[in-house]
Amino acid sequence: MLIFILFSVLDGYAQSCDFAETSLLPDDIDTSVASPDSSRPYALIAGGSKGIGYALAEALAKRKYNLILIARHLDSLQAAKNKLESAYSIHVEILVHDLSREESATEIAKWCIDRNIHLKVLANVAGHGGPRDYLLTSLDTLRYMVRLNVESMMALSLTLLPLLEKNAPSYILNVASMAGFAPIPIKNLYSATKSAVIFFSYSLRYQLKKKHISVSCLCPGPVFTKPEVRRETEKRFGWFGKKMAVSPKRVGEIAVKKTLKGRLIIVPGTLSKVISVLLRALPRRTVTSLYAKAGT
Repeated sequence: MLIFILFSVLDGYAQSCDFAETSLLPDDIDTSVASPDSSRPYALIAGGSKGIGYALAEALAKRKYNLILIARHLDSLQAAKNKLESAYSIHVEILVHDLSREESATEIAKWCIDRNIHLKVLANVAGHGGPRDYLLTSLDTLRYMVRLNVESMMALSLTLLPLLEKNAPSYILNVASMAGFAPIPIKNLYSATKSAVIFFSYSLRYQLKKKHISVSCLCPGPVFTKPEVRRETEKRFGWFGKKMAVSPKRVGEIAVKKTLKGRLIIVPGTLSKVISVLLRALPRRTVTSLYAKAGT
């Protein structure tokens, strides 16, 4: 039971910190034309400027994929572009978008199709966590979470499907969380949205199998996306916290390696894998009761 309690608290804390700087700025689309080296395969990463998204970008850049990074803030996108192009001699396009907007997926797909982007990988990373109890969160925040965590992933997968099919074999990587393996009362909607990502990935994998498009789902536990996450985790949980957490760079490398090998469910870290097996093996009613008793 202690393992379940610690996992829930750590995962919830890591997710809330990862999206603490989220804001709702207006959209702006980068209309630059793809570089002359566009014959090289591209990977599009929705939420690719920081954290796990940037780690995925770096792992793909090492494998000589050109990149399309999407996020809200131009400054963080530009910084990611400069670092990746300088380190790996690839080309990086950046698009400034609020992915919770209904129109974003259509606009992004049109941008890619108009330029005949050689798209081989789609990574749906963007998401919203939040530290507050479901019952204490505003309706607007709950709706925003659903749009960003679920709707944007489904919409991008569908609107970019023609390019992925054209450039098959290709890959879709959806980012969920270990929180999606069982209901968590205090983080009710968050765990529900991540469960939706997992179930959607399972189903889509079999729908796209004959099209030679592989679908994977990344389900990490706590990830040290920021220095303050590491400090707080180590302060609260000491040795166990350090063993449980995985660095973004390692998560990115594991996720890309296993995605390109066609793995469906990807759980980085030995301890996280053990806990994920337990979460899936025990009856959901039992796990939910344990979470509820622990106040998580």
